[in-house]
Amino acid sequence: MALVIYNTMTKRKEPFEPLEKGKVSVYVCGVTAYDKSHLGHARSAINFDVIVRYLRSKGYDVRHITNFTDVDDKLIARAHELDVDPMDLSRQMIDEYFSVMDGLKIRRATAYPKASETISDIIEMVKGLMDKGLAYESGGSVYFIVRKVKDYGKLSGQSLDQMVTGTRKEPGEDKRDPMDFALWKAAKPGEVSWDSPWGKGRPGWHIECSAMCLKHLGKTIDIHGGGTDLIFPHHENEILQSEAHNEAPFVRYWMHNGMLTMGEEKMSKSMKNFFLVDEVLRRYSPEVVRFFILNASYRQPLDYGEGSLDEAGRALEKLQETYTTLLSEEVSADGTQGMEEACNDAWARLTEAMDDDFSTREAIAVMFELSRKANRGLAEGSLNRAGVGSIISVFRRFNDLFDVLREEKRRVVAAPEDTRPTDTAAPDDTLTIDASRMSDDGYVTDLVRKREIARRRREFDCADKIRELLAEHGIEIQDTPEGAVWKRR
Repeated sequence: MALVIYNTMTKRKEPFEPLEKGKVSVYVCGVTAYDKSHLGHARSAINFDVIVRYLRSKGYDVRHITNFTDVDDKLIARAHELDVDPMDLSRQMIDEYFSVMDGLKIRRATAYPKASETISDIIEMVKGLMDKGLAYESGGSVYFIVRKVKDYGKLSGQSLDQMVTGTRKEPGEDKRDPMDFALWKAAKPGEVSWDSPWGKGRPGWHIECSAMCLKHLGKTIDIHGGGTDLIFPHHENEILQSEAHNEAPFVRYWMHNGMLTMGEEKMSKSMKNFFLVDEVLRRYSPEVVRFFILNASYRQPLDYGEGSLDEAGRALEKLQETYTTLLSEEVSADGTQGMEEACNDAWARLTEAMDDDFSTREAIAVMFELSRKANRGLAEGSLNRAGVGSIISVFRRFNDLFDVLREEKRRVVAAPEDTRPTDTAAPDDTLTIDASRMSDDGYVTDLVRKREIARRRREFDCADKIRELLAEHGIEIQDTPEGAVWKRR
């Protein structure tokens, strides 16, 4: 089947046809850089990371833009609270964002424009809207006249009367109609600001994305993404001002990921019910976090509760164990069974799932089914090297998209025949582990070898202590007749 995408605008799945053949423009609303990134931000980033990867795997030349809001009411308030310069705070939080998203194996977007670097483009767009009679200046601020434009609410499906109920005047605003929204905000004393035809001020929230889309992707873009919490008012207002200014359709496909929730409440800083990404990554691998998020439909809310990542980790470990075993058996498999037909079928069904609005959960289910077939063949010793290689190929193609598996073979560590006293592990009461070296496979292997030596010398207290210390750092050991096999959780 051809790729279909659920379009929030039309409320149905539609065949994907980019504006320009072979090329796709993608804009995803990024974070407001006033605090560290939480798991809700990670969900959006991971979902759209896989969407962009899949589009590229289908041969599209994808230009992917994610913005940073680095000047905003929340950011100014947070900087005042911390007694720091707002722009210094935003730079610090942007650096933190890149650090944790790199940690989650998010591939970098084509560009990351910032509001502060798009001021001249924003001013030109505001002037253009004023020239068309669609905006007015009041007290140094500029407001968009909502009632002059038709079809407001077409994305969220709300009527103008319904939206009026949810609006309010902010302190200091002097707008003619509660529905009008700020394109440019007059600066308050001491606030970060830029010169403009209307005096010193800063951009409104909505206009920055419209200006960035126009600058980096053009008047009409293929895919605009973000969380469902942005549909109204942010994306509604983007449509209004962009289509009024550009006199062209703004977006062909609107895509919105569901919220990460806790007890049915959206995870957010304002609710103080969020988990920071850097804290989560101290306890769980990036693969587990990605698997938890991708093992669900991107459009549906995803509830995060106690044990959610533990459960995801246990499920992922089954897939990882199969993959690790396959890599270990790639050269030595001596059965007679190939798996070409089963592998071709699995990849076809995985592609069919991804073509159906990027159904990552169904794609993962296909991999578990292939994993069960592989495990049967491995247990029976029936797979030949070509068969193992075919399955590995599917796993690798899957992982190019999902990035939830580690490329590792079984590590068998046997104690040397000569176990002299100088080879023994440190006494139980002085044994320590250098945590900074636990990412080094060679260092871990040396510790496992010390444990094997201790076991051979029947120093079981010492061997148990090494196992416990390694377990604290996510290293599991399985004893086999050939020696100890270790792996990372």
